[in-house]
Amino acid sequence: MRGMVVIAAVVAACAAVPLVAGEGDALVGLWATDPDSEDGQAHVEIFEKDGKYHGKLVWLEEPDYPADDDGGMAGQPKVDRENPDESLRNRPIQGLQIMFDFEYAGGNKYKKGTIYAPDEGKTYKCKLTIDENGNLKVRGYIGVAMIGRTEIWTPVRADG
Repeated sequence: MRGMVVIAAVVAACAAVPLVAGEGDALVGLWATDPDSEDGQAHVEIFEKDGKYHGKLVWLEEPDYPADDDGGMAGQPKVDRENPDESLRNRPIQGLQIMFDFEYAGGNKYKKGTIYAPDEGKTYKCKLTIDENGNLKVRGYIGVAMIGRTEIWTPVRADG
């Protein structure tokens, strides 16, 4: 009888692992950035890899530089030209990974990640929260989270 109790406990523990591991997957999917952004709206695809969450730019409302571009790239596809590493400045913005290594902290919160702002060429510490309306609060900061900026991203629904 004692062996059956141990087996039942092991089976129950193993069955619970996928639930815990996938708890943070509410973040996975397509998110629309702030439509009032200076560079227009973008869509970021957030995905899970090796237990951490990452994101890449998959769509840009304005994928090309405007006619009055100060950098002399009018009409050309946007690239990572503000990157401090000169060897990376020709990378296309569309398809660029900008979110790295977020860990699920429970309660629809994600921590210990970073976010790269290609328009500035800077990387910030970042934390994420899915709010009660299903929107994503993206808080980028330097040092402490109190000193930073929050953007609200909305889920992109497949049905339009």
